[in-house]
Amino acid sequence: MKQRFEFHVDSTRYLDDHGKPLDDLPAQAEDTERTLAAYRNMVLTRTFDAKAIALQRTGKCGTYPSVLGHEVIGTAIGQSLAKTDVFVPYYRDQAAHILRGASLVEMLLYWGGDERGSAWKSCPEDLPIAVPIATQCCHAVGVGSAIRIRGEERAVVCCVGDGGTSKGDFLESINLAGAWHLPVVFMVINNQWAISTPRGIQTGAETIAQKAISAGLPGHIVDGNDYFSVIEALDAALERAHAGKGGMVIEAVTYRLGDHTTADDATRYRSAEDLKKAWEKDGIKRLQNYLHDAGLWDPDKEKALQAECKQTVEKAVEEYLATEAEPPTAMVDYLFENLPVSLRAQRERLAAKYRGGE
Repeated sequence: MKQRFEFHVDSTRYLDDHGKPLDDLPAQAEDTERTLAAYRNMVLTRTFDAKAIALQRTGKCGTYPSVLGHEVIGTAIGQSLAKTDVFVPYYRDQAAHILRGASLVEMLLYWGGDERGSAWKSCPEDLPIAVPIATQCCHAVGVGSAIRIRGEERAVVCCVGDGGTSKGDFLESINLAGAWHLPVVFMVINNQWAISTPRGIQTGAETIAQKAISAGLPGHIVDGNDYFSVIEALDAALERAHAGKGGMVIEAVTYRLGDHTTADDATRYRSAEDLKKAWEKDGIKRLQNYLHDAGLWDPDKEKALQAECKQTVEKAVEEYLATEAEPPTAMVDYLFENLPVSLRAQRERLAAKYRGGE
């Protein structure tokens, strides 16, 4: 006798590539104030992103990872998380950081090499930006474990790229989240590229969301350029986590419209035609079209928003550039809670040079 087990992964999409509803929209679409706020945050994020790249190109900022193409996902994350929840980001989550209360100056400081940019003032329990691939997943389940032990009605959202899901860090973390029934939502941003490795040769799985099944977690796929599908999925996942029903894996399918970072040249490994097709699915333009068709947006409002975002970003840049650099001793001050003996002499020499001594 054979026993057969069957599993499934649902996929959701509400808006077509041009912002036209494909079916009845979810309840989230009825909250026009929230939807308009989402659009404004997406535009601000894209404005900031362009300026950060320009700062790097002119030597005023360090290597920077563009968020181009991820604005919808990050905005939905920022809106869905409760203030008491914990956000565990990776390096392309600028849109979410803004809604969590992180300032543009803090983000510029971080990418400018200043550790003070990691000390979020408005969201101090959110974890710092994780550049190593998928290691933040382990941290997320650690935080989720603490929440469960304390019996708190809180949740964790952890972001990871499609490439990160091929690492043991991710697979072990979702396994632990499933086994221990942890309130952790893993948001996988499937942007089709793990630096220069295309999604098609990175894993044999038909979807990334199905990896959740092996961990005993529900997996769900959303169109990452469709605001309503992303916000609905996140709201449901966090409601489930807050109710003590465990975590989830959400795969948000999008496309990385920019280079991996400013140290990368994506033209070396992907075609201009693929990029052109991806731009035609742009989530910001899609939501703008929807708002316009619904009578909630017009060219004058767009012009005013663009001007406002530019002014906000320019003001942040001025403050960032005017920030006095930390002393050279900062390069060791943030490494350990208690500085090891082997580094104390080095720090003393650095301090002496900074004071003008030998």
